[in-house]
Formats: sequence, C-alpha cells, structure tokens
Amino acid sequence: MATKVRLTICGSSYVISTNESEDYMQNLAERLNLDMNELMSSSNSVSITTAAIMTALNYRDELEKTSGSADNMRRQIKDYLEDAASAKMAAEELRRENASLRKKVDELRRRLNLET
Repeated sequence: MATKVRLTICGSSYVISTNESEDYMQNLAERLNLDMNELMSSSNSVSITTAAIMTALNYRDELEKTSGSADNMRRQIKDYLEDAASAKMAAEELRRENASLRKKVDELRRRLNLET
C-alpha cells in the first residue's frame, strides 16, 4: 500500500507517494540532498536545476555500470554452473568406468586363481 512521504531536498519540500518505507525514502533524499549541495558548493554558478541534472547523470552512470557488472557476474556464474555440471557428469562417467574396470580386474583375478 502506497504511503505519502515528505522529503526535503535543497530546501524544497516534496510529498511523494511510495511503496517503500519512509526511512528508506528519507535516506535516498538525504543522499540526493548531500550530492546536490556538494555540486552547488563547488561553484557559485551551479543552479539547483543543473545540480539535479548532474546528480541524476551521475546516478544513471552508477546504475549502468552496476547493471553491467551484475550482468557480467550473472554470465560468469552461469558459465561456472555449466562447468560444474559438465565436471559432475564427467566424474560420474569416470566412476562408472572405474566400477567397470574393478569388475574386470576382479574377474581376471578369479580366473587366475582358478587356473593355478
């Protein structure tokens, strides 16, 4: 159920409707406020709008890089799982072959014992 949360960013108050917790949204707003204020304090010519756009671009850049990293990790995990499945199948085949060879060795030993 959506709740209304009041956030203050760069001195302006915003009421938003969200399914997230108020604490979570306040934390996001605090980070945004800090990032925008940092940009605005770096130069007197940076407006709130410019700071908002630059901060949004920085966040979007982080998102793209993080998403790319997550996709890469998913591919690596998929490859590792496929390798593990192949190794498991190979190990099972070797176990069967080992069991078959043990039977042959036992049979050969029995034959040798019968002949002597």
